[in-house]
Amino acid sequence: MELKKDRVIIASDVNERDGIGIEVYRNDKLVVEIFRDDTDKTRTVTVFKENVSLELMEECISIFKKEIPWDFIDYSEIENEKN
Repeated sequence: MELKKDRVIIASDVNERDGIGIEVYRNDKLVVEIFRDDTDKTRTVTVFKENVSLELMEECISIFKKEIPWDFIDYSEIENEKN
């Protein structure tokens, strides 16, 4: 990855989906998003560019695993703790 042209944003979402992920930009264009959805208990990759190199995808996955906690948040357990 050319660091001058790439940037990674850690972003959370609580609207249609509830979780956290990373957005990877190259030359200020969104290329890849990897998202952990705590509601659906899924981890998904969305690619916004027709061709993404395997090296870039592996780097994105590595960043996701390093920056985003792997375990899902179980909101039912949090509600039980409040009661």
